[in-house]
Amino acid sequence: MLPQNKFQDVIFTLFMAFVMVYAMICYNIALSVGGMQNFVFLAAFKEMLIMWPIATALELLFVGKLAQKLAFRFVTPGKDPMIMVILAISSMSVCLMCPLMSFAATLLFKNAGNEIIAIWLQTTAMNFPMAFCWQIFFAGPLVRNVFGFFVKKLSGEKLAEAPTA
Repeated sequence: MLPQNKFQDVIFTLFMAFVMVYAMICYNIALSVGGMQNFVFLAAFKEMLIMWPIATALELLFVGKLAQKLAFRFVTPGKDPMIMVILAISSMSVCLMCPLMSFAATLLFKNAGNEIIAIWLQTTAMNFPMAFCWQIFFAGPLVRNVFGFFVKKLSGEKLAEAPTA
């Protein structure tokens, strides 16, 4: 399920950003230490304090609307199947967020010095396949299903509590 109003959009974005950012931080730490290790799962929370708000702000202020605008060049809501609309928006979100978040990570965590452009491009190239696959196959379906469950549950409870005339 997709958000239906601004409040739902903020909640959905917070949840999606958390799932995406946490996974990508784990991935990048694993790359930097030569492979996945148990400590990575806890170490990622240190960077989450910085990267999650950045991702949320970017998505709410800029990326969300632009991703939809770009996606709607390829698909038409109401005409094309909903899965195609979702995949188009998700794909455009990754295309925009990956370079932006890779740039933030390069500035904040990579100590790139005068190699900042090269390190940013390498970081983006390393992150894009993971971010795309994680979004399309795992994070997107997970967040939409959990979000939809809670929206239906909460709206069902409100309907059940409404007085009948």
